[in-house]
Amino acid sequence: MLLPKRKVRIETERLTLRPPTHSDFREWSSLRLESRAFLQPWEPSWASDHLSRKAFSNRVHWAQRSISSGSATPLFLTRREDQALLGAITLDNIRRGPAQAGTLGYWVGQRYARHGYMRESILAVVHYAFAKLDLSRIEAACLPENAASRRVLETSGFKYEGVAQSYLQIDGRWRTHVLYSCLRMDRRGRTDVGQA
Repeated sequence: MLLPKRKVRIETERLTLRPPTHSDFREWSSLRLESRAFLQPWEPSWASDHLSRKAFSNRVHWAQRSISSGSATPLFLTRREDQALLGAITLDNIRRGPAQAGTLGYWVGQRYARHGYMRESILAVVHYAFAKLDLSRIEAACLPENAASRRVLETSGFKYEGVAQSYLQIDGRWRTHVLYSCLRMDRRGRTDVGQA
């Protein structure tokens, strides 16, 4: 199957989802810095140069290569009414062949949280993954105590699947995560979310 080589651009009701560009640096670094305390409990530890222009430039080049190779689709969320950068969503670790799967990750700036932007983005990316990339399964994981992330996954059609011990290093330590998935042909119905 041929992978799309064109630039990825997804339009939603309020947002444009597009790959990062070098001109996003100032807005991205400012949003990440002001949201640092809000984001760090849920993310891998930031490198000492996390907010540097060089690190951002590397991120932009990685995004371009990943989209071209079909291994990931990293996108920035921009609000159409004012072009404000709100956060990012990435469909990563895209596996072809018998798996036809990918892993979803996302973040939103603190001032833009709880306005439905991430749910809108997740629904759009999942549709894109199923309709344009021909994936069959989208996976996501979050910390058990991250109620906001769990809620956005559940209201976006993801189903709880279980727990992965020491799944990722978050904020400097190995942490257990709860696992979710969304299937293109999902016949599972509603699942009760277990408490991890």
